[in-house]
Amino acid sequence: MINNDVLRSVRYMLDLGDGHVADIVQLADADAVLDKHDVQAFLRREDEPGFAPFDDRLLGLFLDGLVIHCRGRTDAPPRPPEKRVNNNVVLKKLRVAFELKDVDMVEVFESAGRPVTKPELSALFRQPGHKNFRLCGDQLLRYFLRGLTLRVRGDEANR
Repeated sequence: MINNDVLRSVRYMLDLGDGHVADIVQLADADAVLDKHDVQAFLRREDEPGFAPFDDRLLGLFLDGLVIHCRGRTDAPPRPPEKRVNNNVVLKKLRVAFELKDVDMVEVFESAGRPVTKPELSALFRQPGHKNFRLCGDQLLRYFLRGLTLRVRGDEANR
């Protein structure tokens, strides 16, 4: 799944304005210079003029900022942003940001029409070298984002 799609989904889910997205990125890294116009370019479709790709570093900063935005800042030293962000990392960071337990994650997937078992779910959160590690596919991440949007926005998302 391309990073721009993740940004669009989370922005819709939380009903964030363009400036608010830039502020969330700056929560994770005060040196990150991002303004409303940059965000608008990231939100455009690939075939639209003015489209800009949302790189892995910015997506990592956005997701880290989202954790801070939703849960507050901790006293622990900040972790360095990921150089490569894959679907498993997106899933992990959204899980942390929204404080989802295994039961909540199963409910989110079920509400989107894609039930998962607890062993399937735990495989997504294992370290890549583990024998039971499983990559999160694009379609699975889309189901998760859809279910999380239903959970956050409620009936409003069905319109």
